[in-house]
Amino acid sequence: MFTGLIQAVGKVGRQGKNLRVEGCEPFSPLLLGDSVAVDGVCLTVVSLIPGGFLADVSEETLMRTTLGQKAENNGIVNLEPALRFSDRIGGHLVSGHVDDLGKIISIERLPRSWNTEVSWRNIDFGRYICKKASICLDGISLTIADCSKNGDKFSIAVIPHTWNNTSLQYLEEGSLVNLEIDLMAKYAEKLLSNIKANRKNTPSETINASWLEKHGWT
Repeated sequence: MFTGLIQAVGKVGRQGKNLRVEGCEPFSPLLLGDSVAVDGVCLTVVSLIPGGFLADVSEETLMRTTLGQKAENNGIVNLEPALRFSDRIGGHLVSGHVDDLGKIISIERLPRSWNTEVSWRNIDFGRYICKKASICLDGISLTIADCSKNGDKFSIAVIPHTWNNTSLQYLEEGSLVNLEIDLMAKYAEKLLSNIKANRKNTPSETINASWLEKHGWT
C-alpha cells in the first residue's frame, strides 16, 4: 500500500526479462521482497543493484501500464516505497494496481500552478470521477479540480512543489499516464450494487404491529 507522495524520481529500463529501476537512494536500503511503486505500479524487489533493484513484470502489467514503453527508452519514473503502518498518509490510499491509461490533453501554465487536463482511454472509468475526488496519476496523489459530466475528462491543478519534484514536468500533450481510481469509490460501488441486488431478491415487508412484534420492538 502507498500514499501517492513521491520520494524520488528515477529511471526504468530492461535487464534481460526483468525491469531495472534506478534512483532509489533517497529511501534506501531496500530488501529483497520489498514493494516499490514505480509510476504508480506496485513492483516487487527480486534482486538488488547499486541505487535500485530488478523486478519481474507480468504481461498484464505491460499491457495495462506505461512501464513497458518507458523501459525501452530508459524513461523517467516516480518512485515511492511501500507505506509503513506508522507513516502519515499525506495523500490518499493507493494500492499500486493501475486501472487504466489516461492521455494528457493539455497543460496550461498558470501564475501559481499547472492546469493539466486528462482523458481516460476507457471512458467507463469516468463514473468514478467527481470534483474534489482523489486520483492517482503516475503514482502521484492528486485532487480533481474539474471534470466533464460523465467523467471521461478531468483536470488537475498541479502546484509548483509537485511539478518540480515528480515526472509531471516531463509530460507533453499526448503523453500516456497510469491512472488508479480512489479505492473508496470502487468499494462503495461494490457495496451499493450488492445492496441493490439483495433488495431485488428480497420481498419488501410492511412495517406494522405484527412486524414490530416479530422483530422484538414491542
